[in-house]
Amino acid sequence: MSHTYTNLLSHVVCSTKDRRPLIDAQIKPRLLGYINGIVNESGGKVLSLNSMPDHMHMLWELPPSASLSDSMRVVKTNSSRWVHETWGSLKHFGGQTGYGAFSVSRSNVCAVAKYIEDQASHHHKRTFEEEFVELLVKHGMDYDPKFAFG
Repeated sequence: MSHTYTNLLSHVVCSTKDRRPLIDAQIKPRLLGYINGIVNESGGKVLSLNSMPDHMHMLWELPPSASLSDSMRVVKTNSSRWVHETWGSLKHFGGQTGYGAFSVSRSNVCAVAKYIEDQASHHHKRTFEEEFVELLVKHGMDYDPKFAFG
């Protein structure tokens, strides 16, 4: 086969370091725009992106040459550095070690994108921890709570 065809869609969830509520209304649009730019620059495509003060959800499509872990390292490292350079008062800003990544079929893109867009309403009903555990269980993933939230 002379060409590579992939459908590498992932719903990624990551929190701020120590789940500090540092993504406020001033930072959010610029941070999400910056993250979108990082992904585009690496050949990926953001399909949906949203955050709450202490965590972020992203539905993205990666190119076949990119690994998920390397791509997440680039997004987290560069966005944290950019926040430190842009808002010197946010020296504690950073990403929690690790993340959750869930495969998404093309047929579920609209539903996952809507879920990501509706984050504010989800968090009137449940905490980030409850939401994250729900995602892990829904996707049949084993986890240890001391490492998921430690």
